[in-house]
Amino acid sequence: AASAPKPLPSSGPKSLREMPHPLATSSSEEMGPALTPSPDLLLPRSIADKDLSLPNGTPVDTSSPASSSSLLNRLQLDDDLDVETRDLFVTVDDPKKHVCTMETYITYRVTTKTTRAEFDLPEYSVRRRYQDFDWLRNKLEESQPTHLIPPLPEKFVVKGVVDRFSEEFVETRRKALDKFLKRITDHPVLSFNEHFSIFLTAKDLNAYKKQGMALLSKMGESVKYVTGGYKLRSRPLEFAAIGDYLDTFSLKLGTIDRIAQRIIKEQLEYLVELREYGPVYSTWGGLEVELSEPLEGVSACIGNCCTALEELSEDMTEDFLPVLREYILYAESMKNVLKKRDQVQAEYEAKLEAVALKREDRPKVPTDVEKCQDRVECFNADLKADMERWQNNKRQDFRQLLMGMADKNIQYYEKVCIT
Repeated sequence: AASAPKPLPSSGPKSLREMPHPLATSSSEEMGPALTPSPDLLLPRSIADKDLSLPNGTPVDTSSPASSSSLLNRLQLDDDLDVETRDLFVTVDDPKKHVCTMETYITYRVTTKTTRAEFDLPEYSVRRRYQDFDWLRNKLEESQPTHLIPPLPEKFVVKGVVDRFSEEFVETRRKALDKFLKRITDHPVLSFNEHFSIFLTAKDLNAYKKQGMALLSKMGESVKYVTGGYKLRSRPLEFAAIGDYLDTFSLKLGTIDRIAQRIIKEQLEYLVELREYGPVYSTWGGLEVELSEPLEGVSACIGNCCTALEELSEDMTEDFLPVLREYILYAESMKNVLKKRDQVQAEYEAKLEAVALKREDRPKVPTDVEKCQDRVECFNADLKADMERWQNNKRQDFRQLLMGMADKNIQYYEKVCIT
């Protein structure tokens, strides 16, 4: 499990827990019995020195995962799903090019095998194009705003640099789309989303697209329509640490990505020179009978270097760079979820202040404040669970990636080494 992030200084002049709750003096007897949270959900006293309470006894704690569904999701997130316990398998393969009057595009076959009762059949096979995957991701963001949605590979490519219909590009995109669906499939919440089921099973997805914007969940609506007038007083320390980590991670990974691309560019330029360089020795050997054998040996050695360098460059292009780019986009997705969480907390703080200004002797129970607190807690629990899951995936992916690249470099130098 990932170690807890180091506490960072507060980003605001006053934390949410230090704000006096406007109804803290209300009698609990008048409001009914207090709701006592589970001991497992309480934060260490070093983090939450002051526990505020709403009139019904619910603690005002912006970092405690009090949502029962979120807690269940977190427990599920902590358990690695092995092949024997999985009940949903999705693969993306068989890309096909479609040439129409108005456009040319690629479709991919999406095959689903499942034992879940939510599906009518045990197996489905549909064809989807990139914009269908984009539709799915947008729907997931709308309906599951508290969760981290895996990124899609970037849609646009630079004309003249990459041919989006080339076999290499299509295969790279197919792998990325396959990984996108597998990450959703492995998620204990996203995999049960109705839009995901429609994407996997509907023969005609356009019929659902034409329905326009579907009704968002209550959580989605609350996040979508949060105005920009709320200003966050302070981000809780653990989420401030997550934000700083994501900034540093994106910066470092972006630097590695740029350097790796420059190395590949230089390797390809060197490869062009080697391919021109090798045949010169072979031609020379035909003119110099006495030097024919050593010159042919040099030519063959350069040919071996060409083959080995080409394989190394392909491995970096097809295996190394896509993973770097995916995690750069992943970090941006996590930042977006963190930003939504901050917006909901800012709304919560503003509602508390508004109630405090009323100065009523016997104020009513602020239901909207309680609902807003629930949204904050749901965001906190889901974001922390997804962050932990993302960290676990990241460690596994980069361990496999870096060890694989080390092996590829060892193989390269073994091939070019003169024995």
